[in-house]
Amino acid sequence: MAAFSKRSIDKLNTCDGALIKLFTEVIRRFDCTILDGHRNEKDQNKYFDEGKSKLRYPASKHNIYPSRAVDVTPYPIDWENRERFKFFRGYVYGIASQMGIRLNKTIEWDFPHFELRG
Repeated sequence: MAAFSKRSIDKLNTCDGALIKLFTEVIRRFDCTILDGHRNEKDQNKYFDEGKSKLRYPASKHNIYPSRAVDVTPYPIDWENRERFKFFRGYVYGIASQMGIRLNKTIEWDFPHFELRG
């Protein structure tokens, strides 16, 4: 069974409890890594300047504490394997639905991004 690294756990623990519950369930059957949870102003604006986010601080759901957004990828990470990202996204949405956790519609260009609705 897969398990999160300490780094992933630390990042996940900056997120809303619903996201923690969701990805604690996801990792039981699908190996993945947490890239980002909460982002401070410096990090959010850096991602914006690099084109990795379309929002400046404090407009992202990553900027709320606890974070209402999380970036997660299947592990090991292969940025070129879009089909694997799509499969993982579908898996996460299926588990969220079973758990009664409502996620916003996907952002096509941002495969690792998941955020709570509302």
